[in-house]
Order: sequence, then structure tokens, then C-alpha cells
Amino acid sequence: MPDIAIDVIAHAELTASDFARLRRLFDAEYLDDFGEWDPDMPYGYAPHAVHVIAQSNSEIVGHVGWSRRRVGVGDGEVEIAGVGGVLISDAVRRKRVGSRLMASAAQSMKTARGIAFGYLGCREEVVSFYTSCGWTRISAAERSIDRSGRPSEDPPGQPLLIRPVEVEVAAWPVGAVDLRGRAW
Repeated sequence: MPDIAIDVIAHAELTASDFARLRRLFDAEYLDDFGEWDPDMPYGYAPHAVHVIAQSNSEIVGHVGWSRRRVGVGDGEVEIAGVGGVLISDAVRRKRVGSRLMASAAQSMKTARGIAFGYLGCREEVVSFYTSCGWTRISAAERSIDRSGRPSEDPPGQPLLIRPVEVEVAAWPVGAVDLRGRAW
């Protein structure tokens, strides 16, 4: 297996070649079900300000995206890095690329400063992957704007996870989460 390099790149710094290679990665996985990847609103979700990218032989083989946002939680507010676009190419699955990407994403959140937690929602079948990467499942209702642009509220119980960045996990407030926009 060739070496895999991991880079953290601000969205504004992505090149035309980066966008083309990211599109190949996402379209290989999602084209049939969701259409072409759009970096400005990927499949109806919020875009990413930061891209953590795994590359092998000049091809992108993995991605984690995140964006900073101040969200409402209970009666307070929390500065988070909303995570999405987590995808690993079939060619490198089961080779710890996902774990390396998540560790690099967490480090990039810390480097950005001022972010209390990473935050993500996912499918039930991948919760164990995220918990193995240091994420903690929480139970909370979640308000957001759905992929079609309408307000949405999910009850407690869906997979929501946090990762402490500048505080301890116990500092996460109790209460419903208002993403104040689209999920990632």
C-alpha cells in the first residue's frame, strides 16, 4: 500500500484540481443516490470551511470536513466545529485512514482555537467508529434546517456525538441543540 499523506486545507485554498479530486471521491460513493457533489452545499448539507484530506498517489482517498458555528444548547451557547463529509475510498477502507483523518481533524480544531467541541450526527452503524476516535454520544433533541431548506426537529435518541476540544466532555450543557442552520 502506498503512503497516505493527510493535509488540512481551508476551503478558500482548495485548487481546481482539489475540487475535481474531491468530486471523484464523493461521486464514486453518492452519485447514484444524491447526484453530483456540490462543494457549496454538499447534498443539501452545510459546506465545510476546513477540509482534512487523505491522499495517495495524487488521488484523494479520504475526507473529513468541518465548519465553526455558535449553536444554542439548552439555555446557553457553545462554539462547535460541525463535522461532515466523512468519507473513505473503498481502496483504503480498513487501513486506519479514517482514524487518522479524525485525529487530524481534532488537532485542526484545537489549532483553530476557541472551539469547545467537535459535533456530528451520523448513522447508527458508524457510532462505534466515532467512539473509537474519542467521540462521545449524547442524547438531545436537535433543531436544524433540513436538506430541502425547511426547519426540522429530531427527538433525542438519534446518533449525535461530541468531542471535547478546549474543555472537558462534562462541560457539554444539558438541553436541546439548535444548530442555527443546516447540519454538516
